[in-house]
Amino acid sequence: MTLRTATATIDLQALINNFSYIKQKAPDSKVLAVLKANAYGHGLECIAKALSQFDHQADAFGVARLDEALALRTAGINKPIVLLEGFFNIEDLDVIAENNLQTIIHSQEQLITLCTAKLENPVKVWLKIDTGMHRLGINPEEFQYYYSQLTTSKNVDSSIVLMSHLGCADDTENKNTDKQIALFEEVTDGLSDNKSLANSAGIDAWYSSHYQWVRPGLLLYGISPMQKISTTQVFSHSSLVPVMTLQSSIIAVRQIDKEEPVGYGGAWKSDKITTIGVIAIGYGDGYPRHAINGTPVLLNGRIVPLVGRVSMDMITVDLGDSSKDKVGDIATLWGKDLPVEEVATWATTIPYELLCNISRRVQISVK
Repeated sequence: MTLRTATATIDLQALINNFSYIKQKAPDSKVLAVLKANAYGHGLECIAKALSQFDHQADAFGVARLDEALALRTAGINKPIVLLEGFFNIEDLDVIAENNLQTIIHSQEQLITLCTAKLENPVKVWLKIDTGMHRLGINPEEFQYYYSQLTTSKNVDSSIVLMSHLGCADDTENKNTDKQIALFEEVTDGLSDNKSLANSAGIDAWYSSHYQWVRPGLLLYGISPMQKISTTQVFSHSSLVPVMTLQSSIIAVRQIDKEEPVGYGGAWKSDKITTIGVIAIGYGDGYPRHAINGTPVLLNGRIVPLVGRVSMDMITVDLGDSSKDKVGDIATLWGKDLPVEEVATWATTIPYELLCNISRRVQISVK
C-alpha cells in the first residue's frame, strides 16, 4: 500500500504564465518579484531560480529578512535583492554592502545609521514614503530632508528608487488609492528617479500606479489580489493559474450511523447514515484549523464537505451514503480546480495566510 502524505505541487509553468500576465498588465515597468515568507509558501530558492531563467526574468527580488536575501545569494541568485523592511541594526549594513543587497529606508533611525556608517561600498536605497497606509514610511513633509541626506551621502548609491505602498488597492470602490497616487505624485513631482507604487492589486486595477517598477506578490502565484471577486469569477479567470496545488490521501473510509459524532468534541453529527473519509492533512501541515463544516475538498472530480474539527494531522469529509471512494484516493485541498480564495473564505481568513502557513513537513513536488 502506498499513500501520499500532504504534498504541495509547485507548477513552474503556471508561474511563468502568471509572470507573463503581469508583464501584459504593466509592459513598461520593471518587475520586483516579492518572495518573502518562503515565496508565499512556494519555496524561496525554487521560485527565484525559475524567475531568473530564459525569457521570463524578474528584474529584482523582494524579501522581508536579511536571512532570506542571503539564502538567495547562497543559492546562486545574482539579481538585485531588496530588503522590504530595511535593515535592523548597524551590523546588517556591512552584510548588505558585502552581498550587493538593496535596502528600503523608512525611518530616522535607519537614515542616521546608514549615513554615519563606515562602508567600503555604497548601498542602493529605496526611500519609502507614507502616502496614507500609515504602516512604514516617512511623512511626506519629511521627504525633502531625507532625499537631501541620501543623495549627498557617500554611503548611498546615486540611483535611488522612490516608493510607497497601496493600502486599499484590492477594493476598486475605495477612494483612498486615488488619494495615495495623487500624494505620491505631489511629493515626487519633478524628480527623475525611478518610482514604485503598485503591489499586485495596483498592477491589476490601477494603471496610474505602475511607474518604473511594479512589485507583484500574490499575482505571481496565480491568485487574485482583488477583494470583491466571486467564486464564479475565480473559476473562470483564465489569465491566472495557481502555482500551488495542495493534496493528500484518504487514509481511512468508514460508515457511521445517523446522529453519530465525528471528531474532537463531537462538533458534527450526520443527519443520516453516511460514509466518512479521513484525509492525512491537518493544522500541523498548515491546513486552517478554523475551517468550518462545509469547507470544500475536491475528491474524485466532485466537491465533498469538511465535517468535524480540523485535527493536527487529519481532517474528515462526508463522502455520502453511496460513496465509492477508497483508501489511497487523492484529495485536493486547494489548487487549480479548487481556488485557495474559496477555501480562505470558508476559513474566515485570506489566501496569503493559507499559503504562508504551509509547514516544513509538507512534501514539495516541483514540476
